[in-house]
Amino acid sequence: MKNKKVTLIITVVLLIVPVISGCLDFFPDIPTTYVAHPTKVSYDIKYGYQINCTGNGKYEIDYRCNLPESLKTISYSLLYNQNYTQNIILVNNSFIRWNVSGTDDATYELGVTASIESESFLVSDLNGDSALRIQEITNFYPKIVEQYCHEQSNGTTNLMDPNDPNIKTIADTVLRQAETNNSFVIAKLLFIWLKENTNYQIHNGQGDVQPASVTLQKKTGDCDDLSFLYISLCRAVDIPARFVRGYLLQREKNGEVTATAHAWVEVFVGKLMGNEGWVPVECACCTTSIQVDINQNFGMEDAFHLRLFVDEGSNESLNISLSGIQYLYYENREIELQSFAEIENYLELESKKLVVTKDNTRYYQ
Repeated sequence: MKNKKVTLIITVVLLIVPVISGCLDFFPDIPTTYVAHPTKVSYDIKYGYQINCTGNGKYEIDYRCNLPESLKTISYSLLYNQNYTQNIILVNNSFIRWNVSGTDDATYELGVTASIESESFLVSDLNGDSALRIQEITNFYPKIVEQYCHEQSNGTTNLMDPNDPNIKTIADTVLRQAETNNSFVIAKLLFIWLKENTNYQIHNGQGDVQPASVTLQKKTGDCDDLSFLYISLCRAVDIPARFVRGYLLQREKNGEVTATAHAWVEVFVGKLMGNEGWVPVECACCTTSIQVDINQNFGMEDAFHLRLFVDEGSNESLNISLSGIQYLYYENREIELQSFAEIENYLELESKKLVVTKDNTRYYQ
């Protein structure tokens, strides 16, 4: 603008707008700028299980611990240096496997401690101009479609079910009303449908994940449930989608940084976008604005996400991702398990503002 005084006033408004404000409707030609947040961090994470074995009788413990993945730097060490097999590859994921047995009382801490440097990743073009049409994905990447466009079961229940009639109807309706076959745009519209029609809610006293059809019926679910429903919606219109498991870091009010087990999604839109074609989607985000959800959680994986497991598309992959520690014991033996994830030495290496322009391009500044 030519008037410097007006420009100064607008700049001040932008600086004080809170992160949940979304678009600035009063000034549609001005980029939306969010408050600065960490875009590059380093920390140490310690995770696994503590096992207390008491009483009489033999016990056997089997634990497969995922090794962390990151777009940046990782080094790790073991918490227990006996009875383990290193670098086991199962369904294209790396594990440490412990197999411990005994008859004496003992306490074990099985898991890893890892030093992480993580950086935010985003797809800059929210219009998806470089994404393929859905039919082009089918033509050019038939193996990926075959791998990531079908039902997935834990052996008894289809947790991801693109063939469910209700899920299929919703996905087809979104596709038809979109009047485009751009895979990125359709995935974004399905994300909008998910955010407008479901709510994040943890299970009260229940540990099992919900099938996608149940989440659709209840309209609520935790990160696993919402991810499985979103994957099902994408697969129902032949957009490859897979889940990712790991940890999500959180800064508490007292300044402490904690880690919570978490799941999110990736969709495949062609190798000119994302990470080798895979675009991250955070389905469990909770804001007051759909536009904020899109800007901050669709096509973005912030530095607080730590990957442990990426879906390989098979029922075996799903079962391995859901399975925890296993144990057997005999006679009067008692086994107590406690999972843990602890963050230490957290440092913010870089903090930037997310900017979204009027033409749906976003970047950090």
